[in-house]
This record gives sequence, C-alpha cells and structure tokens, in this order.
Amino acid sequence: MRPPPREGGFARCHPLVTFAYFAALVVASVFSLHPLLLGLTFCSALLYALLQRGAAALRLALLFLLPAVVLTALINPLFNHRGATVLFYLADNPMTAEAFLYGLATGVLMGGILLWFSCMGPLFRSDKVVYLFGRVSPALSLTLSICLRFVPLLKARFGEVSMGQRCLGRGGQGGPLSRLRVFGRELSILLSWSLEAAIATSDSMEARGYGLKGRTSFHTFRFTRQDGALLGLIGGLFAAACTGIFSGVWEVAFYPKVVLPPASPLFVCSAAAYGALLLLPPLIDWKGERQWKRSAVSD
Repeated sequence: MRPPPREGGFARCHPLVTFAYFAALVVASVFSLHPLLLGLTFCSALLYALLQRGAAALRLALLFLLPAVVLTALINPLFNHRGATVLFYLADNPMTAEAFLYGLATGVLMGGILLWFSCMGPLFRSDKVVYLFGRVSPALSLTLSICLRFVPLLKARFGEVSMGQRCLGRGGQGGPLSRLRVFGRELSILLSWSLEAAIATSDSMEARGYGLKGRTSFHTFRFTRQDGALLGLIGGLFAAACTGIFSGVWEVAFYPKVVLPPASPLFVCSAAAYGALLLLPPLIDWKGERQWKRSAVSD
C-alpha cells in the first residue's frame, strides 16, 4: 500500500486560519469574470492540487473540469443570444461570440472554485471541522465532517467490495449485462455497509454525549504567533482585493461587446493582492518542504 503523503505546511496551520483563508478566497473569486483573475484562480488551484495529489489532480482537470468548461461555453450561446458579434445562426437564433466568451468565463470560474474545494478536502479533517463548529452547532459540525469524508470513504469502501467480489470469483468478466449485474450487487453491498456504519456512528456519538450542554472535548490545536501573523496577512490581502471588488475596477462588460476595465493603479494593486492570496498555500508548503529537506540533510 502506498504511504499517505506528508502533510504540507499549510495543512498544519490552525483550523481557524485554514477556514478564514478558504472563506476569503471564495468570496473574492466569485465577484469578477476578468480573464486575468480567472486565470490566476484556475492556475493557482491547479498548482496547489498538483502539489497535493500529483497526477491525480491533472487527471481531474483534464477528464472532468476541462470538458465541463468547454460544455459550459458551448451551451450558453444556445440559451443566451445577446451580443453584437454574430458567429452563425442555429435554428434562426444568433450564436454570438460574447455569449460564448461569457460561458467560457463562467466555466473557468466554476472549474477553479471546484479545484480549490478539492484542495480543501485534505486540509479539513473531521477533527478540525468539529473543533471549529462543535460548540456553535454540534449537529452542523457533525454533518460537515461526515460530508467531507463521504466521497473518499465511499470510494475506498467500493474498492474493498469490488476486490472481495473478485476474490470470490464474482467479478464482471462477461458481457455488459453480466457486468451490470455485478455492479448492482456491489452497489447494494456498499449502500448497506454505509447505512450500517452511519447508524453505528450515530449511536456511538449519542452514547458519548455528543451535543450535550457542558460537554468538553479534547483537541491538540494551538493558536500560535505564526498563526496570528498568517491570519493578519490573509485579512490584509483580502481587504486589498476587496477594494478592487467594491470599487468596480474588476468589472467586465460582456454585452453588447466585451469591454475590459483599464489597468488602473487600483486594479493592479488589488489584482496583485489577490494573486498573493492565491499563492499563499503553495508558498507555505514550499517553505515547509524546504525546511524539512534541510533538517533531513543536517541529521
């Protein structure tokens, strides 16, 4: 079995810092469809995903996100016929370049945010979610922790079920109908296993008094000076980016023609702050990796 990857420097930060970073990132990224900012969002997310998961992140981008971006760009002109540059007519409806570009920008934005959320999963373990939201809303924290681990847990369990069926000689080596029956049996086993595990987890949490008033919990998280400095840096970069958001220098007009805002000093400064905010996790991980290699060499 391949050993799990070593935690990066950003993953070892306090949960409040990690949560504040992703909250600031999502808020700042959804307010503009400027090509430069979209490129920064998508490329930085892909870079961090590659640092986390390597080739698996590249497969996700090429096999799922890239087709989704292209599909969004192609579908938007079918429903939105605004724009001055008509490329061709389809069923007497104009297909405009502006509608295509708007769909492309929307697809890139969604792809970048999805990539960032895929990067967020390994950073938010269930204990971090319970630590952040357990006292505020125990039910919400438990639901979030279950949701964050649901997809990888189901994937691992399905692999075990499929392996067990093959070891019993029940693998789908026949035609399509035989493989469909095998898949249905494996899916039924997976759902039964997951439901039983969910009931067992619920009973276990109830028996331990989870959610009761006055119940204490143990955690190993400590808010250090470095966490405070990093949280202040995130807040400063987010505030600088917000000046560009709320002043309108990030706004792009797609209809009737594409009009980009001028590269004013405020736009350059706010875009630089946004880019620095995006590159914080890769830089922190790179610094931690460098320190780890130096310590390994000295030892």
